[in-house]
Amino acid sequence: MAVATREQGIRAHDIKNVVFDMGNVLMRFDGELFAHDFTDNEEDAQLLYQALFGRTEWALLDSGTISHETIARVARAHLPERLHPNLAQCLAHWPEHSHPIEPTNELARRLHEAGYGVYLLSNASTRIGEQLGHMPAMRVLDGWMASAFERLMKPDPTIFQLLCERFGLDAANCLFVDDKEDNCEGARVAGMQAFHFTGEDGGDAVELGRLLLER
Repeated sequence: MAVATREQGIRAHDIKNVVFDMGNVLMRFDGELFAHDFTDNEEDAQLLYQALFGRTEWALLDSGTISHETIARVARAHLPERLHPNLAQCLAHWPEHSHPIEPTNELARRLHEAGYGVYLLSNASTRIGEQLGHMPAMRVLDGWMASAFERLMKPDPTIFQLLCERFGLDAANCLFVDDKEDNCEGARVAGMQAFHFTGEDGGDAVELGRLLLER
């Protein structure tokens, strides 16, 4: 029996695997917050944010088409010299400031215990391991993929298809969870169901838990 949810009729009984996004689903990613952590006033924080996280080159880093050295050089070129030490510290340590979103990490653990396959698919750079190292759900993952290693990015359906091929999954049995609707639509095109994650307050994790664990 299909379960009616705000996600327009997710078919819960078809789902055997849950594929989570990382940023702002399992781990918080907030470039403005990171920039504040490495500066001591609002003006400098905004300068650092715009020079690093706010540039289109950040997406190129996640796509694997430019290096970390290149993003550092580009950011330095758009910052006053006095902020170059702040930039260096931010580049070196921002993954440590990406904190787990506890309700979704706990949900991943419960799904694993209930027999679901639990996977991660993230648009992230080759430094993703620095975030995964302090992500509680890491120990229950059955597999993960990051865009920079594959030279493919969500919402391209091809990356979802590659995930299924690599881990032997049937897309029709997968639910993809992401905070961006465009990525959810890419998953649907690839044959998955999708759940648009809209907040970190725990409400979405509760809804997913009811959908998948209380049927």
